[in-house]
Amino acid sequence: MHKSLICAAFSLGLHANYEAKAEAFEVFEGDKLVLTNGVSTIEGTSGGGIATWATIAGMETDRGIGVSGHATIVELPDYGWQSHGVSIGIANRVEFSYARQNLDTRDVGAALGLGQGYTLNQDIYGAKLRLFGDLVYGAAMVPQVSVGVEHKRNLDGPVALAVGAADDRSTDITLSATKLFLEHSVLVSATARYTEANQNGLLGFGSAAGAGYSLQFEGSLAYQLSRRAVLGAEFRSKPDNLGLGEDDWFDLFAAYAVTDNVTVTAAYADLGSIATFEDQRGAFLSAQLAF
Repeated sequence: MHKSLICAAFSLGLHANYEAKAEAFEVFEGDKLVLTNGVSTIEGTSGGGIATWATIAGMETDRGIGVSGHATIVELPDYGWQSHGVSIGIANRVEFSYARQNLDTRDVGAALGLGQGYTLNQDIYGAKLRLFGDLVYGAAMVPQVSVGVEHKRNLDGPVALAVGAADDRSTDITLSATKLFLEHSVLVSATARYTEANQNGLLGFGSAAGAGYSLQFEGSLAYQLSRRAVLGAEFRSKPDNLGLGEDDWFDLFAAYAVTDNVTVTAAYADLGSIATFEDQRGAFLSAQLAF
């Protein structure tokens, strides 16, 4: 009898403890304000389309785990860009991400001697830590600030080295500050990126001539039309390590939250010159699923 009562009490205690922990730490049941987790960048981190923000992926708050996945295409006159990936946010504090990038060279591949439709590929493994501040809450002049790393592995090393790159893998370091001024429906973000990536890494890193890491800038400005719709612009400066005339990037975007978990983004993207082929301007389309 006594053993039965003890076992029953122990079982009830374990169940109560499990329920308390489940209530204290939710998995994939976040309740961030819609769109305040950002969308997925082409590198898989949370932010805008081409610029990293200080946001943390997923819909989780400070007591949960969130996840998001994305697929993005950029249609340009001479190239087709595609990326897809997944990211995990923990307690709105830490983010881990992975993305695969593919650049279809189409006719350019034949012109460069790579072969018609040759596709350049890259894997990107990211991590981001929110240092302080909050995107929405807290003092208006204190942004959310995050530091991040993006380890990039070019899967076409021989091609990268042939065009003059020094290496086929490298790591970017980012420092981002982002704030949503909710009263004015305006989001402002700025990121410093320490990088040696050529065309984001798809043409390798640095140059055999000695060019290497440099500090680049990313900026975003967005206006929230409604709870679910946002218009904005982004800018991203780029190094020109290979001397091929690599240009800065710019886009004008619109993001819409179809549901609390599904966001679609469309943009006009100007990526300038890519491997000496100029005026690479076209449509950017992305879809994100987040919990």
